[in-house]
Amino acid sequence: MGIFSRLAQLIKSNLNDLISKSEDPEKMLNQVVLDMNNQLVEAKKQVAASIADEKRLAKQHEQEAANATEWERRAMMALRAGNEELAKEALARKKEHDQLAATFKEQWQKQKAAVDSLKRALRMLNDKIEEAKRKKNVLIARKKRAEAQRAIQETMSGLRDQSAFETFERMSNKIDQLEAEAEAGAEIQEEYTGDVLAAQFANLEKTAGADEELLALKRKMGLAPPEEAPPAKVAEPIQARVDATADFDARLAEASPPTHAASAREQEELAAALEELEAEQQGTQQRKAGH
Repeated sequence: MGIFSRLAQLIKSNLNDLISKSEDPEKMLNQVVLDMNNQLVEAKKQVAASIADEKRLAKQHEQEAANATEWERRAMMALRAGNEELAKEALARKKEHDQLAATFKEQWQKQKAAVDSLKRALRMLNDKIEEAKRKKNVLIARKKRAEAQRAIQETMSGLRDQSAFETFERMSNKIDQLEAEAEAGAEIQEEYTGDVLAAQFANLEKTAGADEELLALKRKMGLAPPEEAPPAKVAEPIQARVDATADFDARLAEASPPTHAASAREQEELAAALEELEAEQQGTQQRKAGH
């Protein structure tokens, strides 16, 4: 029973105290569980030996009871033969086997009770070891989480050092100075090369395109009025045709002077051509209005 008391003390020990020790908690917990498993194997061997002893005592009890029964049969056989002395000796031998059978029975019953108790203790021990394994996993997870938190705190403590932020601020000021010097150099270069006006127009051209794109997007979204349609330019072709006709008439008049009848006919043809052009212009405007 000494091994069970030691195992009970080992399992009842507070595994949480291992975290505060200098040893690695994860390695220590793994070693403890390994030792528990080894001791559990030894405990199972002892329980198995106790069970074997119980079975041996049970067989010895059965054997002695059978021997007593056999000597009783022999005593009866001697009595039937008329030999009482032989029957007495057989009964004396039977009594010896009865006593041995009673002794083995008592020992077997005690061993059986002990084996039943050992089996219950072994089951409890196995359950506690399984619980210790689960607790080990929880403790290892807590240990890793604590290490991660400690690493984060150390990193944050390093960031609290003002020298790091001062370095960033100093570098930022230095970069601002470099940019200002570069812009000043470019401005001086433009001043001496006479490209200031060209640069202003170039900047105007860049922004003009952006304004037009913005206006087009507003019109697409309905945030600006639609673009007005350009006025129809139909009168110009008609006027050009009229001017061409008049020029032709002038050249024809210079070539051969018209008669009064020819002049009247030409005026009528010109009027008809003008009416036809006006009708064509009106039709074009109506079609556009329909679209």
